[in-house]
Amino acid sequence: MTLPTLFVPHGGGPCFFMDPNGGPPDPMWQPMQAYLAGLIDSLPEEPRAILLISGHWEEEQVTVHAGNGQPLLFDYYGFPEHTYRLRWDAPGSPDVAARVKELLEGAGFPVGEERERGWDHGVFIPMMVAVPGADIPLVQLSLRKDLNPADHIALGKALAPLRDEGVLIVGSGMSFHNLRTRGPQVTPVADEWDDALTAAVTDADPARRAARVAAWDQLPHAHFAHPREEHLLPLMVALGAGGEGPAVRDYRDHVMGWTVSGYRFG
Repeated sequence: MTLPTLFVPHGGGPCFFMDPNGGPPDPMWQPMQAYLAGLIDSLPEEPRAILLISGHWEEEQVTVHAGNGQPLLFDYYGFPEHTYRLRWDAPGSPDVAARVKELLEGAGFPVGEERERGWDHGVFIPMMVAVPGADIPLVQLSLRKDLNPADHIALGKALAPLRDEGVLIVGSGMSFHNLRTRGPQVTPVADEWDDALTAAVTDADPARRAARVAAWDQLPHAHFAHPREEHLLPLMVALGAGGEGPAVRDYRDHVMGWTVSGYRFG
């Protein structure tokens, strides 16, 4: 069975786990938490592994993590002490990591490999919600530091065979990511950006969809929504891997005045 590919929001820092007693997050984050919590049940079958591309890992050449990602990489700052003791102890998957490297090199991409880097919060924060039992192996893939959108779509296309091999491909970022602005005054502009991005992402023609999303910086308010686009680039990989199938927005909400969406391909 062919799995879809996903682009999901990973929230802000450890936003779902701010209560040291394990209580629910701030109400602002609860719809996003519910969306992430339902991801695995929404699939046609449980994946045997997850390949996750986070907006928090960039390398000169695309790099596959072939280790277990432990200890975690707490790459957020200024949060309560208990949020630096979170755990998500899922195993890695060396066979999937090797398959990722094989597919990308077969498509002409130089691929690095490493085993020591901890999984960053673009991995463990959404996965603690989506896979709380940490019982699905995970492989992380970096972005390429040049953040070239067309090349990241091509990376995704090269990875598409994984969808028929039981591997769920997840891009983890944020559809709006401007840390310098927040509040209700942002929402009208963020809504316009989100509407334009969604129209491009869900274009019914796959070739036109890819071209429109690759030209994301031509959309209204593009550089306001993303002063730097690392949180948008995981979307490119998920879109590329999604192939010729339909594309839908399956999540939309407002947090901190931002309009935030999630997308599903195939």
